Amino acid sequence: MISNLVTKILYPYRANNGWGRCCLHEKRVFLAVEHILVLLLVVLIKNLFKNRKLMKKVVLSLGVLLGSLYGPAYAQQTADWKYVQGKIVTPWAEKVVAANPLPEYPRPQMTRPNWQNINGLWNYAIVPQSAGDTKPSVFDGKILVPFAVESALSGVGKTVGKDSILWYQRLIDFAPKLKDQRVLIHFGAVDWKAEVFVNGKPAGSHQGGYDPFSFDITDLLAKKKQQEIVVKVWDPSSDGPQPRGKQIKNPHGIWYTPVTGIWQTVWLETVATSHITSVTPVADIDKQTLTVNTAVASAGAADKVKITAWDGVNKVAEQEVAPNQPATLNISDAKLWSPDAPNLYNLTVTLTRNGKPVDEVKSYAAMRKIGVQVDENGIQRMTLNNKFLFQYGPLDQGWWPDGLYTAPTDEALKFDILKTKEMGFNMIRKHVKVEPARWYRYCDELGMLVWQDMPSGDLGNNWEMRPGITGNETDKKRTPESENIYKTEWKAIMDANRFFPSIVVWVPFNEAWGQFKTAEITNWTMQYDPSRLVNSASGGNFEPVGHIIDLHNYPAPVMPRPDLFGQKQIIVLGEFGGLGLPVDQHVWQQKDNWGYQSFKNQEELYNRYATFIDRFEPLIKKGLSAAVYTQTTDVEVETNGLMTYDRKVIKFPETKLKQIHSKLYDPSFVKLSGK
Repeated sequence: MISNLVTKILYPYRANNGWGRCCLHEKRVFLAVEHILVLLLVVLIKNLFKNRKLMKKVVLSLGVLLGSLYGPAYAQQTADWKYVQGKIVTPWAEKVVAANPLPEYPRPQMTRPNWQNINGLWNYAIVPQSAGDTKPSVFDGKILVPFAVESALSGVGKTVGKDSILWYQRLIDFAPKLKDQRVLIHFGAVDWKAEVFVNGKPAGSHQGGYDPFSFDITDLLAKKKQQEIVVKVWDPSSDGPQPRGKQIKNPHGIWYTPVTGIWQTVWLETVATSHITSVTPVADIDKQTLTVNTAVASAGAADKVKITAWDGVNKVAEQEVAPNQPATLNISDAKLWSPDAPNLYNLTVTLTRNGKPVDEVKSYAAMRKIGVQVDENGIQRMTLNNKFLFQYGPLDQGWWPDGLYTAPTDEALKFDILKTKEMGFNMIRKHVKVEPARWYRYCDELGMLVWQDMPSGDLGNNWEMRPGITGNETDKKRTPESENIYKTEWKAIMDANRFFPSIVVWVPFNEAWGQFKTAEITNWTMQYDPSRLVNSASGGNFEPVGHIIDLHNYPAPVMPRPDLFGQKQIIVLGEFGGLGLPVDQHVWQQKDNWGYQSFKNQEELYNRYATFIDRFEPLIKKGLSAAVYTQTTDVEVETNGLMTYDRKVIKFPETKLKQIHSKLYDPSFVKLSGK
């Protein structure tokens, strides 16, 4: 009986992961392993338990566990997929499981147990835009979702462009049980315009390459187990006005390969008809309160929302409010969040009706404050938790040689943050790109401050990089459509990511790329999220708005004169450095690589960098509040990274970096007024 039960549990993993494509030898090996596992389970369980009901539960649990352990590994060997050859790849490329890529829960800020990951091999076709809206009758082949079609890990490695349409199609096994429930399909990000169809019927459309979106597909599901999902994507890349960051149709210099289509996890979620749609905590460390804003869909008149805050296993606060109303929790003797002590409080948010739970999500929050204070010389300073902390970190592009916008695995996604921390940085400037939610969760956990850029687009205006100079700079004359695209996506990006306490600065514009209506955009951003600072124009064009004036200078560190600019705005050095070192066998191409200043070996590179760090102490004392070094990794032909593009070579001695960086955080450098 036990043997039959275990075999029934394990059989679906064989059936769903390419059993029919296996050779006879592979099947024999698989069956032999399975039989050995069954025998071991039988012996173990018979010796441990006499209670047959308990024994059955244990067998079920172990069967599922074993299936999850070796099912995906077996699928990786048998799936009809391999990454595109010809370019360097990261160490994690070999760990990508085609049957189950990026299987981790994609929304760590609001978790539920009932979800299904539908990443994996989909059918794809690239057709002329003139072909119309009809789904192709024949597809070109398989694409590994969620890797962009241009990437090596997609298994395709083709460009699309403004004159073509990218189609995706997949049949999934999903048997809906819909009594008082709804089924949502979620997309972490699709670049750029996506139309979604379920069983041949439209589910919805979305524009924007950097924000998550979802559709309620309950009424489109078939009663049978199998459902068809189709996605139509159009992305004009650099031929359109939409935000695109560093993507360009002809990559060169600081501009990289286009990214088209699905590039973050696709997943299904089953929720109650009345359910929680968002949780947004806002801390006030001065009042020792945490305000939690919870949005609820289809709430009943008598429904309640209960928010409970936990410090480990200890309940620290709880409040019950009406749906869609803020709850203010008193957090006395709060453990503050900082890079040195990234304390997080767990939250449980429960929707109740007549005292019974209807929906519940797990979340978290941090007690931290980013602010502005004047020092003893009257210079504006950036503060964390009412104390001056010099913020120093790399410019982080977030690109991968094998996945482009998408890290190969969750381990890879976390790797760059860990290395940045180990090198002694306390901040990352996420440059004209937005990351998956799990990246920000890791920054929250590890204690990494984040400056979040708006991805740029619709370029073409003049740039003046010198503060206090006018006559050269121009605004981009955008069309009404272009303005609306920017404003809509900027709000969506903020809505999706304002949850994460690690984000402390919003950056609407960089180096005048598509910059327009600076005062309007900056003031709106400050009003929409008063809990963070706003760096209106990193590197120019400068206007007297926002909290920060941000100079770019290569290669050496300098700063705007504090006596001219420091009394009204925080002074930061938003980009400097860019020291280049191409490492043979670890470059995107063998020739024509570049950095702002190139070196022959690691010793020369480090020595030059160390002289830059020595220049910071007097700058900090005079008025500098933060600096950003270019950059975390090499990217395509840029070889000015702290690491190579494939992450296989760390160009700097990490221990030495941490040692020389630590002196930048000396609290004695700055005395705040009244302290």
